[in-house]
Amino acid sequence: MSEDQRVFLRGLDSASYGLKEQRARQRAAPRVRRAGTVVDDARVGHSGDDDSGRSKTYWMLGPGDDDFLTQTLQVHFVELMPGGTNHGHGHQNEAHFYILEGKGYEIHDGKRYEWEKDDLVIVHTDSVHKHHNLSATERALAIVLKAKATWMMLGLWQQGRPAPFPDGDRYEARRDWSELWSPGWEDKKKVIRRADTTWETTRDGRVRVILSPDRTDARTHSLDVYQQEIAPGGRSGRHWHMADEAVYVLAGSGHSLHWEVEAEIADRYYARIAKEPTRWEFSAGDLLYVPQNTVHQHFSTGTGPLLLLSAQNRLFRHLGYDRVVHLEDAPEHRERGAAAASTR
Repeated sequence: MSEDQRVFLRGLDSASYGLKEQRARQRAAPRVRRAGTVVDDARVGHSGDDDSGRSKTYWMLGPGDDDFLTQTLQVHFVELMPGGTNHGHGHQNEAHFYILEGKGYEIHDGKRYEWEKDDLVIVHTDSVHKHHNLSATERALAIVLKAKATWMMLGLWQQGRPAPFPDGDRYEARRDWSELWSPGWEDKKKVIRRADTTWETTRDGRVRVILSPDRTDARTHSLDVYQQEIAPGGRSGRHWHMADEAVYVLAGSGHSLHWEVEAEIADRYYARIAKEPTRWEFSAGDLLYVPQNTVHQHFSTGTGPLLLLSAQNRLFRHLGYDRVVHLEDAPEHRERGAAAASTR
């Protein structure tokens, strides 16, 4: 992010056919953004903030960062002061607001959607939206997860605040933009509440899936989102997937081990997993980044449970990378399997 422009999509170039230098640069960058890190304070090129200071937007992860990490995911915060709201604006990309604090409502395309702490609010594609804090005394805070650079890469750039149309004489009468949407899309859920989800014991540990391809009632295409809880002294499973991942630490502290995966290109592609991992420490309010094609495992080291919020860009699944390879199961999954076996 420079002082006079905003980066929506980072370019890639190389003096050779290979792109090893870009991958090496990504791997070398720090993978934990500490609580309070602001890489873009929205003073340049953002239309949402209210001019009176009743709302604030600030980025923690995005393609314009000085240290190259990702452009498949963006993470920012929206803060609404007591009784505050922001400017209505629209963009073609989806956005996903996980409510960290407060209670309020949205106006999306003229419809109202209520939300409160621990809800996930979906700003659907091509939505004109505005956020409102219902409390007169407490702030509202949301972490916003999105795959905006995917829309940018596809040339879906039309965005801005509501305003008079400047070239009416050159164009026909209005048509509803939603004519382009998939049939039945407007009937899908816009707010995923905690009661809409369940905690499960999986090979990766205790998780609460919020968004996934299996959830067909949610009005989103672009992200998979889940929460994970790891008991003090516990660990997640050790697994490998192609998608990169942004993991926000909601509570607790711990560390993550990352094993780099290199491609051996011979008669076909082969994966070579590093024997030794790198270690990344984190605590509440930090953001952990897991690069593409990285084996990883999380550990809880605090006195209370470690609670994580994870997001991945679903585009990887559509490109054929739809599997997770489990290299080590979480202890609670193994224990449950052993208990089930002993009763048979």
